[in-house]
Amino acid sequence: MRLSEQQLQESTAYLKEKGFDTPEIGIVLGTGLGQLVNAIENPITAHYNHIPFFPLATVEFHPGKLIYGTIEGKKAVVMEGRFHLYEGYDFIDVTYPIRIMHQLGIHKLFVSNAAGAINRTYKKGDIMLIEDHLNLQGGSPLAFGNVSEFGDRFVDMSEPYDLDMRLKLIAIAKREKINLQKGVYAAVIGPQLETKAEYRMLKIIGADAVGMSTVPEVIIANHLRLPIVAVSVLTDECDPDNLEPVDIQEIIRIANEAEPKMIKLFTELIKEL
Repeated sequence: MRLSEQQLQESTAYLKEKGFDTPEIGIVLGTGLGQLVNAIENPITAHYNHIPFFPLATVEFHPGKLIYGTIEGKKAVVMEGRFHLYEGYDFIDVTYPIRIMHQLGIHKLFVSNAAGAINRTYKKGDIMLIEDHLNLQGGSPLAFGNVSEFGDRFVDMSEPYDLDMRLKLIAIAKREKINLQKGVYAAVIGPQLETKAEYRMLKIIGADAVGMSTVPEVIIANHLRLPIVAVSVLTDECDPDNLEPVDIQEIIRIANEAEPKMIKLFTELIKEL
């Protein structure tokens, strides 16, 4: 794996020519979480297949668009559809859009995902603020030869999720009467769902939720010294003693129903930044 400055410059130049002008905030929307784009004023859209060196979204419920516009008076760029290791991409591909958003000028990053609830007290439809994570994906987006050309090789991860934005979200949730859980997100490769034994293992090692994304993006955000906040929409309950086959369409439905709470949290936080 290698990354070149020329690739980053060509991707960024294309978007600037389309009108992506110095966004302040970057947002990554997870599975089933696309309604936030309706809050974007004066949107400009760039499809991934038109952006030089961008990967293509191959998952049917990930549209594959980068959208620029205004949210609550602030310029933002939104990823509608992200990339995953389970699609066959490597860590550089998965995190490439974060580097491009940083090149465009964002100085805050919001990330969302759909995840399964490992913590038995959390229920489907809950929102969980990610406070820490477990990287179980078997690699790192910083593990390539010329990484030091783009930032520090050895990145501190003692507080990977920005504390100030987390505290703001907690206060917003309380004010808006949104039940905001807090916990540890475990990232696995997928795309298969977990076995009963794997769910038991995840609980033992300290996970409150499990998913197949987010952690590479968080690592790169810290590499770029880009403050990040992340939330999981909990779409299923991973109880190994009462485990039922997973229905992906049901997961999408739960994500859609819970999404207005996530949108409220994000838009209110944007107002306060």
